Amino acid sequence: MQRWRGLEDIPEDWGRSVVTIGSYDGVHRGHQLIIRHAVERARELGVPSVVVTFDPHPSEVVRPGSHPPLLAAHHRRAELCAELGVDAVLILPFTTEFSRLSPADFVVKVLVDKLHAKAVVEGPNFRFGHKAAGNVEFLAEQGKTYDFDVEVVDLYVTGEAGGGEPFSSTLTRRLIAEGDVEGASEILGRPHRVEGVVVRGAQRGRDLGFPTANVETLPHTAIPADGVYAGWLHVQGEAMPAAISVGTNPQFDGTERTVEAYAIDRVGLDLYGLHVAVDFLAFVRGQARFESLDALLEQMADDVKRCRELIAAAEGRA
Repeated sequence: MQRWRGLEDIPEDWGRSVVTIGSYDGVHRGHQLIIRHAVERARELGVPSVVVTFDPHPSEVVRPGSHPPLLAAHHRRAELCAELGVDAVLILPFTTEFSRLSPADFVVKVLVDKLHAKAVVEGPNFRFGHKAAGNVEFLAEQGKTYDFDVEVVDLYVTGEAGGGEPFSSTLTRRLIAEGDVEGASEILGRPHRVEGVVVRGAQRGRDLGFPTANVETLPHTAIPADGVYAGWLHVQGEAMPAAISVGTNPQFDGTERTVEAYAIDRVGLDLYGLHVAVDFLAFVRGQARFESLDALLEQMADDVKRCRELIAAAEGRA
């Protein structure tokens, strides 16, 4: 799969293509419906498929300081798009100047002049251009002028976790912020992932017999509510069952919020400086302060036992 950053990265001899545009944060099941449709349509037409997304999130440029928590970094979005069969991902730097492009100019500069769109696939609520003035109806009118079709994919609705709302990144962020990582997984179609480099912390976990990887998360990452979770620690292609702690460590009067993962039943791991990923499977309990260190250790042992059980059950269903 090709990855481009900016219009100038698109090959000059690029031919016709099927395009879909959006932030696609998380590449959740609603996004997957749209992207799969674009891939299938491209194959029918015998042309490549292209996903167009933005960096930073448009809201950060339009309303500085309002950057939403991110469900997936750009490299992760590209990986997920590749898994869906996409031929190219174009990341457009979303600048103040770019935000001022009218919908008509956006169509010409991106879809017509550079990507030579043969078809454009979007969800029903797609908006684009200055002040989000463009919509799918306007896009369809432009398609008549510039010889591309516009196809709209209706989004499914979520199950119990979302209360029947359409699949959305906003809903997913809310569930994660509430600690409902299982509900978020229902929308994403996979566990929510947090990534970053392992850094040195206070090393209390090692002293207590539960050495953890202290993950310095990427900027704007959507981090679950404080508490203990079952999940996996991904290191250099290996997925290790893990007990994950999110919070400030109130037992030791901590103030900095951290994400720490204990690789269950693994000893001697040296992960410092490595880029790792943490997948959240299920919420185990909330953050708490205990009366004594012995009480904390007893609870940590119970947490690990519960995490081991939840992970084994999930892997048995896979």
